[in-house]
Amino acid sequence: MTKTDTMVNLRKRLEESESLLAMTGCYDGITNLECREQDPLKFETIHMKLRASCVSAREIARRISASPGVREVGEMVAALYTPEGDAIAISNGIMVHVHTMSRFIKWMIKNDYQDDPGINPGDIFANNDAFIGTVQVPDVMDVVPIYHEGTLVGWAGAVCHELEAGGITPGGDVALAQERFGEGLFVCAEKIGLNDKIRRDYIIRCERNLRMPIYWILDEQAKVAACFNMRDRVLELIDEIGIDFYQKISKEFIEEGRRTQLARVRQLTIPGKYRANTFYGHVTKGKPGFQPLGDPDWLYSIPLQMDIQLDGKIVLDFEGAQPWGYHSMNCTPAGMDGGMFVTLTQHMNFEGLVNDGAWLATQLKLPEGTWTNPDSEFCATATSWALLLPAYGAFQRMLSRGFLARGFLEEVFVGQVNSPMIEMGGISQYGKPFGIAHFECAAAGSGALAIKDGLDTAYVGWNPESDMGNIEIWELDMPMVYLGRSILPNSGGAGKYRGGNAFMSTWVINKSPEVRIVTSEHSSRVFDNAGMCGGYPAPTCQMHRVVRNSNISQRADARKPLVHSTGLDQNELTMNLEGDHQIIEGPHITAPMKAGDIFTHSYNGGGGYGDPLERDPILVLDDIIQGQSSRVHGENIHGVRFKGSIEDTTLEIDLPGTMAARKQLKDERLQKAIPVSDWFENERGKVIEGSFAPEVVKMYRAAMNLSDDFSDEFRTFWQLSDSFAFSEPKQGEDKHG
Repeated sequence: MTKTDTMVNLRKRLEESESLLAMTGCYDGITNLECREQDPLKFETIHMKLRASCVSAREIARRISASPGVREVGEMVAALYTPEGDAIAISNGIMVHVHTMSRFIKWMIKNDYQDDPGINPGDIFANNDAFIGTVQVPDVMDVVPIYHEGTLVGWAGAVCHELEAGGITPGGDVALAQERFGEGLFVCAEKIGLNDKIRRDYIIRCERNLRMPIYWILDEQAKVAACFNMRDRVLELIDEIGIDFYQKISKEFIEEGRRTQLARVRQLTIPGKYRANTFYGHVTKGKPGFQPLGDPDWLYSIPLQMDIQLDGKIVLDFEGAQPWGYHSMNCTPAGMDGGMFVTLTQHMNFEGLVNDGAWLATQLKLPEGTWTNPDSEFCATATSWALLLPAYGAFQRMLSRGFLARGFLEEVFVGQVNSPMIEMGGISQYGKPFGIAHFECAAAGSGALAIKDGLDTAYVGWNPESDMGNIEIWELDMPMVYLGRSILPNSGGAGKYRGGNAFMSTWVINKSPEVRIVTSEHSSRVFDNAGMCGGYPAPTCQMHRVVRNSNISQRADARKPLVHSTGLDQNELTMNLEGDHQIIEGPHITAPMKAGDIFTHSYNGGGGYGDPLERDPILVLDDIIQGQSSRVHGENIHGVRFKGSIEDTTLEIDLPGTMAARKQLKDERLQKAIPVSDWFENERGKVIEGSFAPEVVKMYRAAMNLSDDFSDEFRTFWQLSDSFAFSEPKQGEDKHG
């Protein structure tokens, strides 16, 4: 607390604001938007100025940053907050972190940071603890207080996703962490700077606990510069309009955001209850590097209920979710808030003038003890996106069903993509230890829309403006040389409109005696990128092709053609390269690789929309010609028949054959159809006998043990006795998921 600001107790002010919201339903008790009513043009102009200051600060920071994740991919966001920590305006970028920073600021206020260690002009605070306010360890946030003549008028904050966190495996998203203690360097709501300067001892700690500290340290400088820039713009604005007016209008912006969100929901959706379910699972038994605390093969069911109330409020309920587990994929309420926020900004509030008001117009019900709200702060959250993305993908599809019901066909978007991350470490091409998360995964394929195909290699749910980054920049930072990037055919889910395709990268290890590669964050054998309205999910199982002791150097020296991908038939590496060939199912960590070894990694496409048999044959033909799909896929999935061949450019549609083939496929569907009552009795028998894969039995048992509501609904639906329960685990079987 400063000597000039002794009259304001931040904790009491925050409690008062929360009390006013509870009593009135309006942010900070604001029932009338007086500033907007008096001068609407001035109201919008000031809001745009604040938004512009955030966008400008983010762009400045991107150009300062040395990290390709920030500079190339755009893994950053900047925002302005009230003194109580509520977001007023935000930049573009990874908007998932806008409310996570709000939680961070509020956590400091509620823990009396105003008294100790003090909140003073020139202070810099940092955090990457998900139980305080972020999503995962590599999401490092910095905030600085904004003072005007001794009065705290707000905060400026920025977040970057770091590419190395110092965990038990190299990179930022430490997939093999089973407890908090293996995730890397934690900065727990710490004052890292005084008098506008980052402390030297903090920099030393980073240097001694990270494999590649340059990224973290220079990103701190970039974020702080962004915060200072926003602080200067706010102070300039206050000099122009006055401190009292600024404090009043900034809070009105948030209340307007709350009302706008409610109005948007009323406009675009139908009130009522929406239900969805998605799944996520891993098969890791026997794979190197995976630790023994948790169950090696596991499956998570993610049930959701969305209530859209008459006033437009969205209530999202995760009742029936399973317990947190000894793996890196748990989430915290802060992360769940972030998933809600980034979804709303893409699907409803895409004009940019969005803030914490949108979040206030929603409610999350996160049962304690589940992976959404762990009751132990020792659990790991390093790859929380793994469960977070499928969950909010289902939420996006529920929203889209609301859009569809209201008649807004053009708003329907299958949405989220859960795409596997690749990380690596060892000895760099410069002879130094290194670790890096390769963020080209930020350019996967999007889900389809109800009016057109999804985007190819241009979307991920957490960053709607994402980019894969330039090959040459990534090659500077890791001992890998690209042999090629290529579209991965058939990687988008089929439908009337297909999901966007992803891509595959093929590398050769360069000038390094030791590189270990970790792949993570995508379900092994479960369709977590679902389709909609009859559209197929995107393919899931990731197969990595490795060639050790290859003859790539000899081929290069002899000027022979090099292999740039696995090819459409997935065997070009085998045909054209000598060496020890391996096909490995992810997720996994490789044994050490060395210069000359080759590794391939493919990313994920999005789900499809609509019946694949309704796809325009011309679109199917075009996909084949463009290398987006195979002829076999077009024939078997879409029922299109062709004449000629693509090799001699004579391929064309056989329209009569297509019509006949599609009719036959539809007739076969009808022949396989059975009454729902017969299906129900058959499935009910399986439930009673527990005749599922062991992972499925454990999945249901864990959810029923944790949630009475889920148990009651499960028993009622399947017409089971009140005492029905799946058998308890055998000795040695993990009980926690």
